[in-house]
Amino acid sequence: MVSLGLPPGWHLTRVSSAREWNEGLLRLPRPHVLQSWEWGEVKAQTGWTMHPWRLCHQGKVVAQALVLRRALPGVPWGIGYVPKGPILAWEDEATVRIALQSLAEIAARLRLLFLKIDPDVDPTTPEGARVISLLRTAGWVPSPQAIQFRNTVLLDLRGTEEDVLARMKPKWRYNIRLAMRRGVHVRLGRAEDLAQFYALYAETARRDRFLIRPFAYYHHLWQHFLARDMAVLLLAEWEGNIVAGLMLFFFGRRAWYMYGASAGGPVRRHMPNHLLQWEAIRLARRRGCDVYDMWGAPDRLDESDPMWGVYRFKVGFGGVFQPWIGPWDLPRYRRLYALYIHVLPQTLHRLSRWLTHRQARRTPPRQRQQ
Repeated sequence: MVSLGLPPGWHLTRVSSAREWNEGLLRLPRPHVLQSWEWGEVKAQTGWTMHPWRLCHQGKVVAQALVLRRALPGVPWGIGYVPKGPILAWEDEATVRIALQSLAEIAARLRLLFLKIDPDVDPTTPEGARVISLLRTAGWVPSPQAIQFRNTVLLDLRGTEEDVLARMKPKWRYNIRLAMRRGVHVRLGRAEDLAQFYALYAETARRDRFLIRPFAYYHHLWQHFLARDMAVLLLAEWEGNIVAGLMLFFFGRRAWYMYGASAGGPVRRHMPNHLLQWEAIRLARRRGCDVYDMWGAPDRLDESDPMWGVYRFKVGFGGVFQPWIGPWDLPRYRRLYALYIHVLPQTLHRLSRWLTHRQARRTPPRQRQQ
């Protein structure tokens, strides 16, 4: 048990057991799957080390923060990240103050250049505005570098299936029935389907112009959560071919739709994605979830935003736009932090452009055209 100069009755401890960590997390308000022990295990395979910290008051668990640390090459410091955390009752001002003090102490102990958090706190509420004020007072700054989506779309799963359907737009209900009539079938995927799902995911990334990681990363992540019954793979098939798929994660009473893939071309007329989402919603309800996080929404509600089409698809299922406060950083060395956040990305961008231009000049014209 470590006090770290906290007021009497408050204690900060390290947790070493997956079961103890997850059980404590599930007793807190709005636990997030990215704060689960399993997420830390996955990230530990990609250069991060996990540091699970728990804050207790009068013997009761009041906050938890899965701190991920990545070492910086050639220097004694690292960078820290608490994905979608810490988890605590953000409306409790005393707990927020002590939790922020604890995070600062942890950042010092782990020799972090800076620590990033991006909790699910609504900035449009009085509680959210107070949290932002407390963050600023404690030395945190809004970060220009977001790792997760700043906003999302939340779907209320409470009530009957008829209630959930009634909250959808009429065209979405029609498209679900259309997919059924046209022979689209949704099934649970298995570990051996992951390679084909990734191929479809990569096709989607090329078509919609977003970056993805290599297959090895996703295979480890997906297989890890599938094996622990914390995720399912759903695949939509038409005429024996996989035409759409999604990966759904579960933790507590929430489900998260984080990865989706679909084929382009004429098959989209059969509306496989509508039926796929409906079956995901039904499965989440059977798992006892009352909220379905559709994972990602535009930074601004404007048709010019690149995510506008995806956003319209999600809200058609009855989803509601949900803003979060976004990423906040605690810099421990202000000048080095400024170099890392502002100067280094610009330098790397210029270097990348220079290398690309240099390679193009060395490449024969015929090869460049290919």
